[in-house]
Amino acid sequence: MIQLFRASLVLAFAVFASANSALADWVATEKVVPYKINGATPMELYRSIGDRGPQIGAGRVIAHTNFKLTWQRDYQPQGTACVLVSAKPKLTITYTLPKPSQTLQGDTKARWDRFYAGIVEHEKLHGEFIRDLVRQIEQLSVGLRAENDPQCQKVRQALQAQLKPISDAHVARHGDYDRVEMSPGGAVHQLILTFLNP
Repeated sequence: MIQLFRASLVLAFAVFASANSALADWVATEKVVPYKINGATPMELYRSIGDRGPQIGAGRVIAHTNFKLTWQRDYQPQGTACVLVSAKPKLTITYTLPKPSQTLQGDTKARWDRFYAGIVEHEKLHGEFIRDLVRQIEQLSVGLRAENDPQCQKVRQALQAQLKPISDAHVARHGDYDRVEMSPGGAVHQLILTFLNP
């Protein structure tokens, strides 16, 4: 997510367990949700982003990456133990990005195209971080075992206990990335300055 000279991350994280699945290849679904902005000059467009960008917390941001994650998990009793034998994720990544409501011309169009491409590149890396998170959860899930757990309750609790530190590290990774990108001299900071200054 790119904020106006400041970055933050809102993490939507939902995990549901059911059904039979296998540890196998999976592909995330990606969606782009545009929001309309107005303006015929870079400064007008940037001000419109400030007025219309996604609202995260108390402020608005230039762009935002969010996701929905659900799971199909197969817990199987094995004697008196329970084993999580498979876990298949269903991941949807949503990018919210600005879109001018009118056709841009000349230098403004060229500068907007460069600016927008840089925003997309930044948000796509957030998307890769999300994929990494899902891979980590998948790897720790399959084969997880709890003894003396014929009802498969302990193994579920064990899984949940391992998810929190992974999620915390994931949030920190996004925050660190945004801080570097948005700091003076950072890639996004430079992108904004180049867009606004001839």
